[in-house]
Amino acid sequence: MLHQQRANAIGVAGKADTRRAAHRVALASAIGTTIEWYDFFIYGTAAAVVFGPQFFPRAGAGATLAAFAAFAVAFVARPLGGVVMGHYGDRIGRKSMLVWSLILMGAATFAIGLLPNYARIGVAAPVLLVLCRFIQGFALGGEWGGAVLMAVEHAPQDQRGQFGSLVSLGLPAGIILSNLIFLAATLAIAPTDFARWGWRIPFLASGVLVIVGLFVRLRVTESPLFAEALRAGRARRLPIVDVLRRDARLVLLAAGSYLGISALGYLVIVYFVSYATNVLKLPLTAALTLLLTAAVAFAISIVVTARWSDRAGRQRIMRWGNGLLVLWALAFFPLIDTRSIPLAGVAVTMMLVLQGAYIGAQPAVFAELFPTAIRYSGASVSMTVATIAGGALAPFIATALFNLTGNSSLITVYATAVALISWLSTLGLQETYRRDLSAHT
Repeated sequence: MLHQQRANAIGVAGKADTRRAAHRVALASAIGTTIEWYDFFIYGTAAAVVFGPQFFPRAGAGATLAAFAAFAVAFVARPLGGVVMGHYGDRIGRKSMLVWSLILMGAATFAIGLLPNYARIGVAAPVLLVLCRFIQGFALGGEWGGAVLMAVEHAPQDQRGQFGSLVSLGLPAGIILSNLIFLAATLAIAPTDFARWGWRIPFLASGVLVIVGLFVRLRVTESPLFAEALRAGRARRLPIVDVLRRDARLVLLAAGSYLGISALGYLVIVYFVSYATNVLKLPLTAALTLLLTAAVAFAISIVVTARWSDRAGRQRIMRWGNGLLVLWALAFFPLIDTRSIPLAGVAVTMMLVLQGAYIGAQPAVFAELFPTAIRYSGASVSMTVATIAGGALAPFIATALFNLTGNSSLITVYATAVALISWLSTLGLQETYRRDLSAHT
């Protein structure tokens, strides 16, 4: 009797230690992902506000379009980062890839803060800017999959949605952090000084954040599922080839389910700032404040729906979220075009809240879709394919469509179409929330 009680106590203590370790890993993943999204998004805000005249002055009226084209370069690099880091993440470990992704992202972002502009060094300025943006994209392409797998593969089976959502929280946290720093800089520095040098402050601040992120990430342990697969000799020689040979249809469905989320997300996070300030003539501080408020609601939506997905299933929530996004895409620009700040706030907030219904469950779903030996490659490629077709082009397409028509009508058609593709793709994905990842090899 006493022996059994002691064994039970040891078992309970062991589970508690495992849960605490899982929380530490998920928190480390979330902190690092927040920093990487911060780095990624400050470029988008700067592209909407200052990069056109600073780096592309000869483009004239098309300077903002050129800045958004450079913004899209990162998305071309993301699949390369996903393939390379996915390959090594499936062969030598998730943790090392997360450390490298953070170092690359931080170095590129800090370098942007030091870049001379076109007036100083001519055409070399935009070339170097594009190079730094490429490195940012490469780093982020490998970051997301590794962070998700570290959190989900450490998590208890019945809480994978909840633990994975901590990584997803890095997205709104990055939005909040980047916009807060930009907002503070615009309020503290005169507009002419901000355009000349003040915009560099958010990029240089990244150096401090990266040091913090590296300190946290270097202290976590490797994924237990991957470590077991490595011990059992299940590591693949070319995991990306195995993914495409075995699960190409699954990759396309997963990518399709995220396509509209990615496109609509960047319409809100990046294009909205440019559209609100340049077209509707709303104050920059108002646009950034609306985005900050919406990002807080976005974070709450992610947490709530992720917890719900652990109990009720993930596909049901994702399908409803994507279905409602199709309808909201129709209303988004008409609400903003009223030039009413409250209505614009409703438009932006609801767009991100509905996306939260998908993004809260997404990390767990993308991890659950693929076996351990090819999971990093499968999740990363699915994510990056969608971001190229969706988020990479969205601000550029929206700007071009507006220049073509002089209004937002075609942008609304585009937004609705990509949202519809995502909803249809989620209908093809199977439910995975009860899948045993240790058996899914």
